[in-house]
Amino acid sequence: MRTALVLLFLLALAALPGALLPQRSLNSQKVDEYIASHGWWGELLGRLEFYNVYGSVWFSAVYLLLFISLVGCLLPRTFEYAKSLRAKPVLTPRNLARLPHHHETTVDATPEQVMAAAKERLKGWRMTEREEDDGARSISAERGYLRETGNLLFHFAMLGLIVALAIGKMFQYEGQVIVLANGSQFCNSGTLGYDSFRPGLRVDGTDLNPFCVKVNDFTANYLPTGQADYFRADIDYQSGADLETNTWRPYQLEVNSPLRTAGDRVYLLSHGYAPTFTVTFPDGQTRTHTTQWRPVNQLTYLSEGATKFDPPGVTDPAERRKRQLAVTGLFAPTAVFSGDLMDSGFPDLRDPAVAVDVMRGDLGSDSGRGQSIYEVSQDMVDQGRLKRVARENMRPGDVITLDDGTKISFDGVQRWVYLQVSHDPAQGWVLVFAVLLVLGLGTSLVIKRRRLWVRTVPAAEGGGTVLLLGGLARTDQAGYGEEFGRVTEDLLAELAPSPEREDAVAGREP
Repeated sequence: MRTALVLLFLLALAALPGALLPQRSLNSQKVDEYIASHGWWGELLGRLEFYNVYGSVWFSAVYLLLFISLVGCLLPRTFEYAKSLRAKPVLTPRNLARLPHHHETTVDATPEQVMAAAKERLKGWRMTEREEDDGARSISAERGYLRETGNLLFHFAMLGLIVALAIGKMFQYEGQVIVLANGSQFCNSGTLGYDSFRPGLRVDGTDLNPFCVKVNDFTANYLPTGQADYFRADIDYQSGADLETNTWRPYQLEVNSPLRTAGDRVYLLSHGYAPTFTVTFPDGQTRTHTTQWRPVNQLTYLSEGATKFDPPGVTDPAERRKRQLAVTGLFAPTAVFSGDLMDSGFPDLRDPAVAVDVMRGDLGSDSGRGQSIYEVSQDMVDQGRLKRVARENMRPGDVITLDDGTKISFDGVQRWVYLQVSHDPAQGWVLVFAVLLVLGLGTSLVIKRRRLWVRTVPAAEGGGTVLLLGGLARTDQAGYGEEFGRVTEDLLAELAPSPEREDAVAGREP
């Protein structure tokens, strides 16, 4: 048990870097920034796996050793406990007066009457009656065996919790995706449908639970101060047999009220806005894109982003890279202007507007490097291959005309929702073991192991019986003195003289 406690302390200590340092599984960019700002020290922490604490060799080693230690601790204790349940209570001590709680008196009753009264009062106790060598009779009684049961339950529940968490880490997955609230759909058919995806150790993304979600509308209600009151997404979903019959079932998805289907949970995490722009090219062809922009201010939902367009009908790659367009800048759901500078004064759509820069040239989409959908490549700008050709503040319906006749209109804005899909096959067992852990801990703290002995000896003179009582708490003695006193008082009250008992002791007919 000491080893298990030491390992549990080490596990808690080993988890501290995971809370204090950025982790690659959560934010790889933060890790790179931390390493760059701390030089050799940051690189050393990386080699020691401090940016992947919960998947590191040393954390897993402590975790495994704790598991082995708990098993090695619990098995012998369980066998010993099973043996003690079958064994009889211990013999009555020779001198009960040495115990912390004891009482001795002479009662006007026969030893048989005293023993019968004692057994009646000690119902519910495990007890054994014995005949002693000197003619005395005694009862050994014990109570509080559930304390050890709770103790074992607590540790077995901890063991089960460790196993359930380990299984969850192996077979769980978690993904996030942004879906426009205009009837757009998301299907859990593979990792390519997600914006970000974190698989478990045994998940490769090819065998996900199939289901589909269609986001019809999104409602956000705000207090006059701008604080969010509630978010609600009206969705339809289908899973199981519904996928074959193309049956959609309605559901109102709210924060902390996930959709549970196909063994997965779909959470509503956040929302935002997606401006719609239409580009009319000089040849009359049009392209309309609605792209999500990310909030940069969570209070007012001032958002930034970039909506990118390829020129239609251009087959020459070099020429196409010269004529790509990007509308980038800021979006305000409730625009507030200070001169030409725009900000947002409220998170809801009261007076939407955008402050945009129109960029033309090579967006770098063919460079082979990944790009953020929220911004243009700064490298292309620095190299002069992507240039700004217009800057305007726009409200819905406004149009910008470029020098080559291209027209860009701001058509309006749609909402998007940020969904998270979580799958953990062991979550039910985690809950069960957590509840058992609390129950076991409470039982072991509340119930006390205690022993009580009753010895009766025929009085040498005057008749009656010498009654000796002794009590001992197996663990903490606090509170046992009151219980011992109650047992003694009840027993003496039961044996108090009465006319019937006096006649029986004297051998007279009542």
